Amino acid sequence: MKLVLVVLLVAYASADVSHIVGKTGEANAQILTQELDTGLEGQYRWTYETENGISASEQGAPKIVPGAENPAEVVQGSARWTAPGGELVQLEYTADENGYNARGSHIPTSPPIPDAIVRALEYIRANPPKEIN
Repeated sequence: MKLVLVVLLVAYASADVSHIVGKTGEANAQILTQELDTGLEGQYRWTYETENGISASEQGAPKIVPGAENPAEVVQGSARWTAPGGELVQLEYTADENGYNARGSHIPTSPPIPDAIVRALEYIRANPPKEIN
């Protein structure tokens, strides 16, 4: 048991956590601009930008949804930062009573549906299967 503890302590002390903590300069990046505006009706808007190129903004407001007990929050926002590999990442998103929708340079997209499958679906739609009695 003592050997396991010693091995764990040595592994913990020698572990390279720089990929988790990040660069020292980034942890202390200064905020260049920061704004927050809230309204009496529940609407809001915020934005910020840091000296290391990180920026984000969001705005939202409540929306009355027929048949729902509480209003839904309608939100639009964006964020931008540089990934550890040097790639500029841009994210745009919306959220409302129908869910969350994100678009960005780092989010994978599905491949297009092959033409043969599109044609087969159109054929099935035009010629629905007949029930057998």
